Amino acid sequence: MTARRILLVEDEPTIGTAVTDRLTAHGHEVVRAWDGPGAVAAFEQHDPDLVVLDVMLPGFDGHEVCRRIQAVRPVPVLMLTARDDEADVLVGLAVGADDYLTKPFRMRELVARVSALLRRVDRAAELAASTQGSVREWDDLRLDVGARRVWVADEEIHLTPTEFDLLVCLAAAPGDVLSRERLLAEVWGWAEASGTRTVDSHVKGLRAKIGADRIRTVHGVGYALEVTP
Repeated sequence: MTARRILLVEDEPTIGTAVTDRLTAHGHEVVRAWDGPGAVAAFEQHDPDLVVLDVMLPGFDGHEVCRRIQAVRPVPVLMLTARDDEADVLVGLAVGADDYLTKPFRMRELVARVSALLRRVDRAAELAASTQGSVREWDDLRLDVGARRVWVADEEIHLTPTEFDLLVCLAAAPGDVLSRERLLAEVWGWAEASGTRTVDSHVKGLRAKIGADRIRTVHGVGYALEVTP
C-alpha cells in the first residue's frame, strides 16, 4: 500500500509514541497533535489522508474535532475511545467518524483498521471514476454513486464515507439480506468476523439519516435495503 500522511491526535504520550512508531514502521508519515484546537490547525496545515483521533482531549473533545474537520473536507477518521459504550460510539459516527477502537487496543488491530480505511478510500475513488452519471432511484431515495451523493425526498443527506459505502453495498442487491460478515468484508475489507458490532453501529447511524424503515434487520443474519421501485 502506498504510504500516506496520517494525523494522530492523542494526548497520552505513551500511546501517541507507540502508535506513531508502528504507523511509521509501515511506511506512513505521521503528523502529531495533542489537543482539540491543535488537531484542527494540523489538519488544515498538513492535509492528511486519514485521522486517528482520541475522543478525550484538552481544549475540546474529539467529537468536536471530527465535526470541524469534516466540515472542511471529508476524510476517513478512526476514533479511539476509552469507553465501550454504544451511545458514545453512535455520537462519534454521527459527527463523521468511520470506525472506532476501544482502549486498550492491540497495535496490530489499529494498523489493520487504518489499512482497511485507506483501501476503502482507494476503492471509492475507483468506483467514482467508473460510475460517473450512475444514479439509482427507489421511491423518494436517490443515490448518485459516482458523485457520492444521496437524497431523501429531494433533500440531500450528508453521509460519512463509511455510511455511503454501506448504503451502496446494500443498494447493489435491494431486498436481499446481506450478512454482517459479508458487509464487513465488502465495506470494511476485513477478512475476519470480529467486528460485526461495528456493522450494527453504522447501520444505526445510516438509519437515523435515511429513515429507520428503509433497512430491514433479519435477526441473527444481517440487513436488507427495503425499497419501492
